[in-house]
Amino acid sequence: MTREVDADKRATLRRFAALGAATPLAAGGRTRAAGGDADESAARDAIRGYLATTPGAHFSKLRDDLSLATGETQHHLKRLESAGEVVSQKDGDYRRYFPAGRFTPFERRALGYLRRNTPRGMVLELLRNPDASGADLARALDVTPPTISAYAGELADAGLLDTDDGYRVARPEAVIALVVRYADSFGADAVAFADDAASYISYDG
Repeated sequence: MTREVDADKRATLRRFAALGAATPLAAGGRTRAAGGDADESAARDAIRGYLATTPGAHFSKLRDDLSLATGETQHHLKRLESAGEVVSQKDGDYRRYFPAGRFTPFERRALGYLRRNTPRGMVLELLRNPDASGADLARALDVTPPTISAYAGELADAGLLDTDDGYRVARPEAVIALVVRYADSFGADAVAFADDAASYISYDG
């Protein structure tokens, strides 16, 4: 059983490491393990590749998706952050990780909320239907109106939602671009939205 787990882990790391090796996260040098440790290099390449396709992933998701141990993940992320290849920011109870130098603060905030089910659902619904009310959003997402109100406050504080006159997505074209580019990493709702994205691009917020 242990051998099967190890084999799965190696296969996962190889898959993302191939992408990471071809996708530098920041300008300049790349960190390499002291003494050329192949396993450490492979793990860091895997993290590079993973974050290139799943920016804004929080620590636990990154660790679990790459089948890494907690201490192992902490070690490699610390090395990558120290080298200036990865940046992180706190998002409520989560710490989210991004390739360094690739996203604006607005984009990092947007990616963080797009990785949370209800906020993502609200944003996607408002991009489809800019006139949707809080009650409309609650029905569409099968949540309570207070839940919508609470998340609307968070999104507004993050600069992602304008609540002066109803609910409007701030900088909708920038948000749509993120949804389309990383749809596969968000979930089926984002993929479905991305399939019809052309009909929303002209939306004037």
